[in-house]
Amino acid sequence: MTENEQEGSRLIDMFDRSISYLRLSLTDQCNLRCLYCTPKIITDKLTNTELLSYEEILRVVQLAVQMGVKKIRLTGGEPLVRHDITTFIRGLAKIDGLEDIRLTTNGVLLADYAEELYQAGIRKLNISLDTLRPDRFREITGGDFFAKVWRGITIAQEMGFAPIKINVVAMNGINDDEFLDFAKLSLTAPYQVRFIEFMPMGKDSTWEKEKYISAETIKNRLETLGPLSSVTTDGMEGPARVFQFTGAVGKIGFISPISHHFCDRCNRLRLTSEGKLRSCLLTDQETDLKTIIRNGGSDRDIQNALRDTILNKPKGHKLNEKKSGNCHGQMSRIGG
Repeated sequence: MTENEQEGSRLIDMFDRSISYLRLSLTDQCNLRCLYCTPKIITDKLTNTELLSYEEILRVVQLAVQMGVKKIRLTGGEPLVRHDITTFIRGLAKIDGLEDIRLTTNGVLLADYAEELYQAGIRKLNISLDTLRPDRFREITGGDFFAKVWRGITIAQEMGFAPIKINVVAMNGINDDEFLDFAKLSLTAPYQVRFIEFMPMGKDSTWEKEKYISAETIKNRLETLGPLSSVTTDGMEGPARVFQFTGAVGKIGFISPISHHFCDRCNRLRLTSEGKLRSCLLTDQETDLKTIIRNGGSDRDIQNALRDTILNKPKGHKLNEKKSGNCHGQMSRIGG
């Protein structure tokens, strides 16, 4: 491909946003049942043949990187439950031009996989953890695994994974009494503790107005520990607004899709576990990439699908207007 052809294939949407970040959901399966993610009535899990194979995913990533994608995040479900994931990651690491491979996990299997992940090339982790209390962990997730998750975080830190981001879905009346405890972790440990506004997601969402708490309200509460200074981040660090307490080892992040839209700088595309392309998490519009691939689609067909999906990327979501989500899919399939 010539330089002019490469430039013409770049993933630029109708609002001049350059898409350089692809989130891959590797499986809809998970070893937890978090109250805000898993629907009350679980539909049948996807079979192995319904999932994109690793070979199919690697082909898509190779083509996406040729079009300007630089960063990949592996999600689920829980990505570590998919068989032979580290072999797949080693395949990703060999793709020329792919600069950044990250993993989001609930941490249950992290201690078991940390060494393999490190050797495969993963250095950057996001770990979902909504409470520091074992009994509450069981209530939120349906599993008695807090000790395993914390051990995984500790092992990852000791091994040199960095950054380690701890994602806390902020829920009023459920874990808001722990916000200060989470924030204190950043004082002595090199974690970025990120508070994520609770969003209405999925057709069976448990979202209620009373459970929502804004990032600004959380920030005001945290500042009882001391002033938070803004930290400059590069464009690869996603939508979080990042701060730091004076003298702290770690950082504090706020992700606020409802109170502070970041749609104008969204640089991401999603590939769901069942092979659908989504240009926005919060809309139901999808492109069936799996069918294109399995019907013998060429590399050009796949790249056209990537480009067309991006050209249809909405300017922004409408959560505030509708008071509820316009994403009705199953979150465990779409990917976090």
